[in-house]
Amino acid sequence: MGKPIRICFVFGTRPEAIKVAPVIANLGACKAFEVITVLTGQHREMLDQVVDVFGIPVTHDLDVMQPEQTLSGLTSVLCERVGEVLRRESPDCVVVQGDTTSCFVGGLAAFYHGIPVAHLEAGLRTNDVRQPFPEEMNRRLVGRLATVHFAPTESARENLLRENVADNRIWVVGNSGIDALRIVSERPNLEPEGPLADALSQCAGTVIAVTSHRRENMPFMSGIAEAIRELAEIEKVDVVFPVHLSPKVRGAVLPILERVARCHLLEPLAYDQFVAMMKRSDILLTDSGGVQEEAPYLGKPVLVIRRKTERPEAVDAGTVRLVGENRTSIVSATRELIHDAELRARMSRAINPYGDGHTSERVARILLEYLDGEGGAGA
Repeated sequence: MGKPIRICFVFGTRPEAIKVAPVIANLGACKAFEVITVLTGQHREMLDQVVDVFGIPVTHDLDVMQPEQTLSGLTSVLCERVGEVLRRESPDCVVVQGDTTSCFVGGLAAFYHGIPVAHLEAGLRTNDVRQPFPEEMNRRLVGRLATVHFAPTESARENLLRENVADNRIWVVGNSGIDALRIVSERPNLEPEGPLADALSQCAGTVIAVTSHRRENMPFMSGIAEAIRELAEIEKVDVVFPVHLSPKVRGAVLPILERVARCHLLEPLAYDQFVAMMKRSDILLTDSGGVQEEAPYLGKPVLVIRRKTERPEAVDAGTVRLVGENRTSIVSATRELIHDAELRARMSRAINPYGDGHTSERVARILLEYLDGEGGAGA
């Protein structure tokens, strides 16, 4: 083989970093590849935590976020800054993950420079461009820009086929987030530490782990917090809630929950501590996409604070239930799960539909075959 294939990863949020970390590690260990990483800094502090946990090598840190930055402002500055990096580095392929603004703009900048785009977690759809916003449109647009589509499931592949993506450009590989979860959850020294350990030591009954930060849920965040307060007042129920750094989330959540005795509010957790929290919890209440994938691997039931999900496989498998963002529906569904041991056991036993934790190995093999074979780096 000649010179290494230059692969450029563009990512900027915590979930992206978690899911690209095992792929970067796998490609970085292979002499056939030279890995370049571009951090946009879309989630600054939370991104840095993941970089530290996984030891992700950083080639370029754009650090583009500004206070009160608009989507259009972020998109324009990202396009220019990512484009500058691509001009200098001239990679053979750009890899983007998921549905963030960093993902969309990374794909767009690569397209402008004639560089093939590989999309991790391709084909997820709610078929409603406002839910989630702007993620649903981001991933659809990346689907038009990408040359290589790494679908996590068969249903994601079918979504792409319905959009006339060529079958020979789609590979069903599982979800690399399960690789990251497997790696961290199997660490022999993984234990709750610091504030998380303190919070869990005070939990005497059913532990409900909560995350909520979706943009489309911002108008309902106070009602979601009221539902959590009501749940925390149930006998023998404790809520552990790492609160997102978004000022809008904090402005809605903290005034309602910060004095509730059985509601333990934490700063955002490093990923390894987040995994430790999930392993210790009995129920997960979330609007996160990643948690919908991770919890089945850990055998944890999930209630999703959304009306629609782009991950229907977990709903079909029975480990996830959609409860919406309405206060009454959240409380009702959670109480049912708390008090119905058979339902909780059934959801906990559901089979994880998102892979076996070895997605990154498949991605490395496919990229090598595609870029070094008939596909060619310029295809």
